[in-house]
Amino acid sequence: MIHRELLADMPVFVAAVEAGGFSAAASRLNLTRSAVGRTVARLERQLGVRLFHRTTRSLTLTEEGQTVFEHGRRALAEIQGAAVMLESGRREIAGRLRVSMPVLFGRKCVAPILIRLATAHPRLELDLSLTDRLVDVAADGFDLVVRNGALRDWPGLTTRRIARQPMRVCASPAYLDASGVPQSIADLARHRAILYGRPDRPRSWLFPQPSGPATEIIPPSRMHIDDVGAIRDAALDGHGLAWLPCWLIRDDVESGRLVPVLGDLAAHVFDSHALWPQTPHLPLRVRLAIDALAAALPARVALPA
Repeated sequence: MIHRELLADMPVFVAAVEAGGFSAAASRLNLTRSAVGRTVARLERQLGVRLFHRTTRSLTLTEEGQTVFEHGRRALAEIQGAAVMLESGRREIAGRLRVSMPVLFGRKCVAPILIRLATAHPRLELDLSLTDRLVDVAADGFDLVVRNGALRDWPGLTTRRIARQPMRVCASPAYLDASGVPQSIADLARHRAILYGRPDRPRSWLFPQPSGPATEIIPPSRMHIDDVGAIRDAALDGHGLAWLPCWLIRDDVESGRLVPVLGDLAAHVFDSHALWPQTPHLPLRVRLAIDALAAALPARVALPA
């Protein structure tokens, strides 16, 4: 039997995980830190499991906590998505919505959500620009911009995090059969990797630690590529391990063409943000587009449970 309190407490627990701690979640939810702590403790009692490993310096999910978080986040996203669709069904959206987004991420993750929104609103006109260059939101006339990674200072813009993109190390079954499956970060030194960037400036692979900075690794490689889609293709062909966003390899993992490894390690995440010009009266079409992305995007960027 699902207790009413469980449904009420789940958003607080999910916020604590996404924010990285009770204090940050309290600030986001306009609660006290102790209120967040009491809510999580009550949820643990209801479920009969411990959700966090707690120390004086860190707060990390238990295995049970990770399971509850994934299912809870998915359920909340479904509820929020339903609310957005109900609201949008009651209120007419019209006019042009001009959105800029990264090429591959936009094509696979962002554009389908906005196209679905336009399908529900025949008077909404979409103008989607897929580009990896940094655009000037105001000067280029965009209503909304989607960008990944750390944000610089954007004067005159409002931002909202709409998803977190977990990364995974993966490889083809053929490569793992021939070279073995790495069991630890140290094992990466004995493998071939397909790295992003140039040979003189490769991108490190990041592995978060319970306390302190993330561990940065640059595995041995004879293949450097500055396009994640091409890195995926090389991994599918068995050329080595790849460190890729989950949204890019989702179908390959479900079909067995790629196999995630080192799954017991924490996954590094890149934030996805929506940015739009500051205005006292945000047009309904822009607000509903942002809400639709925040509701549907998290499920698209995660690996299936």
